[in-house]
Amino acid sequence: MFDVLKLGDTGNNVKILQEKLKILGFYNPIITGSFGLSTMEGVKAFQNMVGLDDTGVVDNETWDILYEYTEPAISPISLFPTLRYGSSGSYVEDLQTKLKNLLYYTGEINSNFDLETENAVKRFQLNNKLTSDGIVGDRTWDTLNILYGNLEDCAIENEIKDDTESYTVVKGDTLYAIARKFNTTVDEIKRLNNLTSDVISIGQVLKVPKPSDQTSYSSYTVVKGDTLYAIARKFNTTVNELKSINNLTSDILSIGQILKIPSNTSVDIPTYLNYIVVKNDTLYSIARRYNTTVDEIKRLNNLTSNILSIGQVLKIPT
Repeated sequence: MFDVLKLGDTGNNVKILQEKLKILGFYNPIITGSFGLSTMEGVKAFQNMVGLDDTGVVDNETWDILYEYTEPAISPISLFPTLRYGSSGSYVEDLQTKLKNLLYYTGEINSNFDLETENAVKRFQLNNKLTSDGIVGDRTWDTLNILYGNLEDCAIENEIKDDTESYTVVKGDTLYAIARKFNTTVDEIKRLNNLTSDVISIGQVLKVPKPSDQTSYSSYTVVKGDTLYAIARKFNTTVNELKSINNLTSDILSIGQILKIPSNTSVDIPTYLNYIVVKNDTLYSIARRYNTTVDEIKRLNNLTSNILSIGQVLKIPT
């Protein structure tokens, strides 16, 4: 797939490596394309988390697992051609239309794959954990079509019935706190408001789901080793039910993904969520993020010190 990378290497493959490490929380500096000490430490931390020898050298096995964590397979077959800078025609027009409706492209729909279109593709790929090379291949088409399809479904639903209400952000609000308040998920609020990050500002007006007397849901955070089948058994529900309420089109899950779980199951839903420790996390920063205390996190996880390790899974009170 890619050449073996090590300390001192440079080039586009190093940029791709840094992007993927940044997505997973193992690299914080800017994307430089130069394999320096920060990149090597990120590689070592990732290798350690997935059980590889932490050599700091990106070999084929490291590349494979890195892609597995950052680019879930969606569909092996695509009916769309590969597009890149310089392409033109009806497929480019279709691409620009979908990117514009998803708020990634602001230019004219002119059927020409120009620099502005390429930059919009890169932003879309980066936000959706794809390789941000600006080339629209099978994975990018599949992800784009699924998200655009969801957007169209949402538009149809809104024409039939508006099931949202407005909420104005106040001081101290976070997406997580708002999601808890309205018995929904952070991902659902981001979808309703076309948000691409978790950053919100005081006075910002958000769409949130209206309270419903029907089935309510709890949230579950996917951890390493989870499958839909295992989660369905754990919460006394079915794989099809989980896929239906979470709008899943495949059985593939990613670590850290938040799922809705029907709360009318016959088992007790845990009163905590699972959180995966990433680089630079501390008990204090995690406690602040989730509006709890260091002592409560230590008690819930039977911790005797404040030391954390990357990849460690913590229970966070909800």
